Amino acid sequence: MSAPSHTCTAVDLTVPPMNAVADLHGDPVIAELVLFMNGNQFMVMDELVAAFQSEHPEVRGVFFETIPPGKLVAQARGGTLQMGALRLSVAPDVVAAGPRLLQPLCEDQIIEEPVLYARNDLAILVSAGNPKGITCLADLAKPGVRIAMPNLQFEGVAELIAQALEKAGGPRLRQAVLDEKVASGETLWTQIHHRESALWLESGEVDACPLWSTEARHHCVDRGAPMETITIPPEHNVTGSYGAALVSGCAHPEAAAAFLDFIVGPDGRGIYARHGFSV
Repeated sequence: MSAPSHTCTAVDLTVPPMNAVADLHGDPVIAELVLFMNGNQFMVMDELVAAFQSEHPEVRGVFFETIPPGKLVAQARGGTLQMGALRLSVAPDVVAAGPRLLQPLCEDQIIEEPVLYARNDLAILVSAGNPKGITCLADLAKPGVRIAMPNLQFEGVAELIAQALEKAGGPRLRQAVLDEKVASGETLWTQIHHRESALWLESGEVDACPLWSTEARHHCVDRGAPMETITIPPEHNVTGSYGAALVSGCAHPEAAAAFLDFIVGPDGRGIYARHGFSV
């Protein structure tokens, strides 16, 4: 039997929702670049990787993940990824996440010094017509408003949302949304917020989703989903930064360095800007 190649024919076993994996892309066995990217960049990655490979055709195969940053960082420390019966062991060449999560990896010499390449702020996603009349963060505390909230254990955006709640209504608003409504069942914790939040909103399981503004834009503009974006004013909003770093001793250091140069260069930044990120 011949070894896998970049041109071999794939046997298609994509049967949603059973055998459809949204956050793993490419072939890790023959990849010449492996990217671990925090999940809320999912809407950027196809265009970004295609543009990078157009500029660097020598990098024929790219494998990338877009999973929650807490899980991604744990995997980068040498863990394996378990999805149902599938167990995946793959070592990254580049890790991208928020600076707070990357710093311990840098201190432990798992990655080199990160570069910052994009920024993002927050918004609230609601159903079309805004049936609950949500206009601001304070409205999330109203009785009967069900919320999809990113998990504080895995999602870097969760702490930023908590900070925004405090800016808008002090510790009392944070407690109402993140403690009291969790106890009552009106705030639901996600495990993969960039997938679950919009899905729960579309299915009617929740009424509002605080999330990254680029995700709200993706669902409302790119997908044309029956949703609306509630803008959070600057005095209540919080901005997060995106960093990426080369993994020390990685298998493909030249491709990894070229990718980092690309995302901080004009073409890479332009792609992020087109998807609503600040660069």
